[in-house]
Amino acid sequence: MKQSFNNIINSETLILVDFFAEWCGPCKTLAPILKDVKAELGDLIKIIKIDVDKNQELSAKYQVRGVPTMILFKKGNQLWKQSGVMDKNHIVSIIKSNL
Repeated sequence: MKQSFNNIINSETLILVDFFAEWCGPCKTLAPILKDVKAELGDLIKIIKIDVDKNQELSAKYQVRGVPTMILFKKGNQLWKQSGVMDKNHIVSIIKSNL
């Protein structure tokens, strides 16, 4: 997983990583919001989900202390990080400001 994750976040495209857990209520709330974000932004963004319970090393590397945590990457650089549920318009505006 580590190598493919690094390949993904080193993309020219903005990558929004959603660190989540199956047991996390707010994560379930965020999932359809991220679908709406993807629907609005299309090819401008790629959204991937990382299960913190299955990827503890990755979660530790990026200091994910709570779920959901979203991290925005471009060319391997972390541009933004936020924990908790946010509304679609807020997420879209953050992504657009980093395009």
